[in-house]
Amino acid sequence: MKVYLDNAATTPLDAEVAKEMYKVMCEEFGNPSSTHSHGRIVRTIIEDSRKKVAQLLNCTPGEIFFTSGGTEADNMAIRKSVEDKGVKNIITSAIEHHAVSHTIEELAHQGKVNLHLVNLLPNGHIDISHLEELLANHSNVLVSLMHANNEIGNLLDIEKVGELCKQHNALFHCDTVQTIGHYSFDLQKLNIDFLACAAHKFNGPKGVGFIYINHTTKIHPFITGGAQERNMRGGTENVYGIVGLAKAMEIAYASLDEKKNQITGLKNYMIGKLNELVPGINFNGDAQGNSLYTVLNVNFPPTPIAEMILFKLDIAGISASGGSACSSGSNVGSHVLAALKVDPNRPSVRFSFGKHNTTQEIDYVLEQLQKMLGYSSMN
Repeated sequence: MKVYLDNAATTPLDAEVAKEMYKVMCEEFGNPSSTHSHGRIVRTIIEDSRKKVAQLLNCTPGEIFFTSGGTEADNMAIRKSVEDKGVKNIITSAIEHHAVSHTIEELAHQGKVNLHLVNLLPNGHIDISHLEELLANHSNVLVSLMHANNEIGNLLDIEKVGELCKQHNALFHCDTVQTIGHYSFDLQKLNIDFLACAAHKFNGPKGVGFIYINHTTKIHPFITGGAQERNMRGGTENVYGIVGLAKAMEIAYASLDEKKNQITGLKNYMIGKLNELVPGINFNGDAQGNSLYTVLNVNFPPTPIAEMILFKLDIAGISASGGSACSSGSNVGSHVLAALKVDPNRPSVRFSFGKHNTTQEIDYVLEQLQKMLGYSSMN
C-alpha cells in the first residue's frame, strides 16, 4: 500500500488542473508581450487568471503579481521593503520558513537591518504582547510572520497582527504558503502589505506562485529586464503555471468547507488513535487548538529506532517528513523544533493530510507504526 502524508511539502496535481494547463499548452503558444493576435490571446488568459485569483481573495487584480513560487514572493517582500520602503528593523520569529529567516539573516549580516525575534509561547504560538512591545520600541519596521507554521501547524491571528502593525505604522508581510487554498481571505479587511503563495500547496503546479502587494504599498521591480507583471517582475510569464494556479484555487475554494471538514476529521482520528496506541505520545505545537488542519507533528517517546522511523515508514510505502521539505537531505535538525526546545531524544514526524487521504490509509500507517515501535494492539 502506498500512502502519501506529506501534503505540506507538496500536493498531487488535480486532474482538472492538468487538463486546463494541457489545453493552453497545446492551443496557445504566443508570447503574452507580443502585440499580434497570438500574443493578445495569451495575455488575456493571464489577465483572466489574475482576475480569478483576485476575486477569490477579495482584492484587485492590480495587487496580484505572479512569481516562481513562495520563496521568490517572500524574498521580494522582504528585500524591497528594505530597499524601497526604508525599513531598518525587521521583527520575525525563530520558527519561520527559511525563505524568510535566511533572507532576513543575510540582510542583518550585511548591516542593512536590525533583526528582532519575537518571543514564543511554550506551545509555539507567537507572544503577541512581546510583539506589541517590540513594535512600540522601534520605528521603520517590517513584521514578517507566517500564517501557519509549515512544521507544527500553529496558526497566527493575522487580523490582530495586522491591526498592531497599522497602529504602529509598520509594514506586515505574511507567508501564507500553507494556508491559501485552505482558508478564506478577505484582503479588503485584512491589514496586510505583502502576502506569499505557492500553487503546489493546494493541488496546483510547482514553480509558480504570486505575491499580493497592497495597492497602498509602492515598491520598485524585483527582477528587471522586461515590463512584465505591470513592470514589477521582468521575464516571460509562466503561462501554463499561472493557468494551473488559478484553476487550482478555483477548485480549492469551491469545496473549501467540505475539504476542511474531511481533513480535520482525519487529523482528529489520527490523534485519537495515537493517544490510544502510544503511551506518552506528544504532539508538537498547538495540535488540538489553533492549528492548521492539514498538519500533525507527532512527538514519539524515546525509541532505539528513532533515527530510522522515516526510513522504515518509507519502506512501508508511507511518505511523511521529519521537518520541512526544504531541509530534506540535510543533517541539520529542525530549527522549528529546536526553537521550541523539543527533547531531541524523542523523534518527531510530521504527517500532513490532503483531500485524497482516507481513514483506511491512516489505519495502515498506525498499523505500521505499531509494528516498528512494538506497541500493543490498538483498542
